[in-house]
Amino acid sequence: MTISHLASSIIESPTLRLNEEARLLRERGEAVIHLGIGEPKNRAPVTAILSSAAKLSSGDVKYTPTDGTPSLKKAILRYTEENYDKVVAPENVVVSSGAKLSLYFVMFSILNPQDEVIILAPYWVSYPQIVKMVYGVPVIVTPEDGSFQPRLEEVERALSSYTKAIIVNSPNNPSGVVYPEEFIAALVELCEKKNIYLIMDDIYHKLVFDGKRAVPAYRYARKDIDQSNIIVINGVSKLYGMTGFRIGWVVASRKLAEILNNVQAQTESCTSVVLQAAAEGALNGMQSIVENLRLTIENNRNVTMQELHSFTDVRVTKPDGTFYCLPDFRAYSANSTELAEFLLRKALVVTVPGVEFGMEGHLRLSFSGTVKDILQGVERIKWALDPNSPNEIYIGDRKLVRDWL
Repeated sequence: MTISHLASSIIESPTLRLNEEARLLRERGEAVIHLGIGEPKNRAPVTAILSSAAKLSSGDVKYTPTDGTPSLKKAILRYTEENYDKVVAPENVVVSSGAKLSLYFVMFSILNPQDEVIILAPYWVSYPQIVKMVYGVPVIVTPEDGSFQPRLEEVERALSSYTKAIIVNSPNNPSGVVYPEEFIAALVELCEKKNIYLIMDDIYHKLVFDGKRAVPAYRYARKDIDQSNIIVINGVSKLYGMTGFRIGWVVASRKLAEILNNVQAQTESCTSVVLQAAAEGALNGMQSIVENLRLTIENNRNVTMQELHSFTDVRVTKPDGTFYCLPDFRAYSANSTELAEFLLRKALVVTVPGVEFGMEGHLRLSFSGTVKDILQGVERIKWALDPNSPNEIYIGDRKLVRDWL
């Protein structure tokens, strides 16, 4: 059996692999705490459940238009107007099975072999892999000052005649940083000047803390939506806690949306009508669920920061949004993969190696779970790493003694 060189070059998703390892440990009765997954604990909105159940109960579960049901697209148009102050047409919207697939279809539609996509580090683990999957070249821009905020000059130095797009995720997974308004404005101006795409991954755009706001790129666009190179990707997974429903969408020019529609027609045909009904129910229902989730996650962020600051040698940037922080553990280990494996083996805590996000020596910790999990998880990490922490700990019903420091 032979496998293509391209497929062989695509790495395994570290988050999904760690999720599976955690699941297997739990099945064995181990007291695993998962600080790796970006998945809120809240239940899906009741309006989403009722809407999908009504569609399922009707028995009328058939094909839909490739770009999404008219009623869901209508809800997305209203969402875009309310949250982006931008009026778009149904022809500007394409619905697919999750924001990740939306991103893949966008890359497939705009890139030729060897075209370059600028990716700001730290970055979501799938960005470089998706670019490579359509024969593009990921160009990583890492902040030279050691922060999580690249400067415009660093982005400009990465430009070449092959640059086709810049992808921006703000609030950022994995750091939680919200890029400053002036930086977004400058990127819009740069992309319009150079005629390159600005892809805004806005999946966390309303999960922002401390009164801050993730400013939409549309605010600074000088061109109309159908002449603009701004592409916005969003979905219901994070804001509504609907990760398993797999509904995402793209807002783009009609010309690009038409190409996306053709690509989807030849691949997934259409997105499940039952799941689209659920997304429609969430978007049309009471939006207080988003604010309630945001407040819960902000409180979890505060607890996480308090606990991490008790470490002797961990440096952490306070997140502005998302479910994540990216502490610097280089005082304990420069190899984040080995460190994550050590913590899973010794402390039964799941973390994600920072190297996967372009930040070696860091670990991504998720605070999307319960306060109890956060407190116990960080306590275990501290016990495993910090010589100033107590030498004994209870994990589950077992008393463990640290014998490696």
